[in-house]
Amino acid sequence: MLSESPIGIYDSGVGGLSVLRAIRDALPQESLLYVADSAHVPYGEKTPQFVAQRAATLADYFVSCGAKAMVVACNTATAAAIAQLRQRHPGLVIIGVEPAIKPAAHLTQSGVVGVFATTGTLASAKFAALVRREAPEVRILLQPCPEWVRLVEQGVLHGPQAEAAVRGPVAQLREAGADVLVLGCTHFPFLREAIEAAAGPGVPLLETGAPVARRLRHQLQERGLLSAGGPGALRLQTSGAAGALAAQASRLLGQALAADALAERWR
Repeated sequence: MLSESPIGIYDSGVGGLSVLRAIRDALPQESLLYVADSAHVPYGEKTPQFVAQRAATLADYFVSCGAKAMVVACNTATAAAIAQLRQRHPGLVIIGVEPAIKPAAHLTQSGVVGVFATTGTLASAKFAALVRREAPEVRILLQPCPEWVRLVEQGVLHGPQAEAAVRGPVAQLREAGADVLVLGCTHFPFLREAIEAAAGPGVPLLETGAPVARRLRHQLQERGLLSAGGPGALRLQTSGAAGALAAQASRLLGQALAADALAERWR
């Protein structure tokens, strides 16, 4: 494993691109390999066993590519598989994501925090343990939003359809007293504009991309694995339709992709 080796990042679809965006901002010199497991999106409605099996397959693939680190850019997959992945590949830097419960608990003035996530994340033992550990005195309101994942996968980020989809869930949590909202799925930051409009001014919306990027930087630095070169390359792969991923990634990342980044079919 070398400092110039790539970092593998994956999600069930395009949601993990919100994490990739934060990693590129924080570590522009690193080469990134993103895999969208789009043939199986959404993970949030799959069994934990299925999600864990996909995670193992992706981890083995990244190791076969010589990756120095792996980012599980999916809350559902982190909850289902992160411990097993670290046992399976103890020499690999493996970073997961989890809803921003700790900072939300510090920010709330009402003592009520709203969490938007997938059904799989909210039902997991890992999420329950996170709430007990980081917010024992805070009332946590849970709102599963599987439709939001589908909107992002379809590229519907703005306009009447997006606004209608977010209005009800946001109003429900706000009316119940939530003064801080947590985006507990990596797809949801792409709906941020619509969620902010529905929530009203001054309501914090917390996501996990930047903290994940900081944690990744720290672990690579500790192991002497930060790249000294740059700028790093970006490769995209998908178990779904390669052309669709290339178009979505260009739109979601807000820039045209270089020729070497255009999506390839994976398995």
